[in-house]
Amino acid sequence: MITKEIVSDECRADHVDRLFGLDFPLRLEPTVFSFADRLSEDYTGGYWNFYALGNGGFFMAPESDALFTVHADNGFQGKMSAVAFGVTACLYAYCNLSFGDGESAEECAKQFHLLREYMLDHPEVGAILSAID
Repeated sequence: MITKEIVSDECRADHVDRLFGLDFPLRLEPTVFSFADRLSEDYTGGYWNFYALGNGGFFMAPESDALFTVHADNGFQGKMSAVAFGVTACLYAYCNLSFGDGESAEECAKQFHLLREYMLDHPEVGAILSAID
């Protein structure tokens, strides 16, 4: 089982800088927020937690106890916890950005696979897979 740990407020900037450099604030973060907005009308912004995975992966998720109703373009409709919703939005973003050129695209492809590996043991794996398929 792959562990997840919240990245502390003091370490957030350094953590994402090591993984993504300037592409995090310029491309990845806005792409995650855009997919979150498209996936759920319940998403209205707010603070997101950053998570470091034991396998080297990274994802972010809204800090919320609420369930998010998700409507994916593939026809999936269902409710997800904030963590599952964040995993889903990040998988969409990583996939989308992995089709570019250069190191950023390679890192997004790598992160997609690391996050997918973590997701396979997540309690909401069925909903996440249905939303991203």
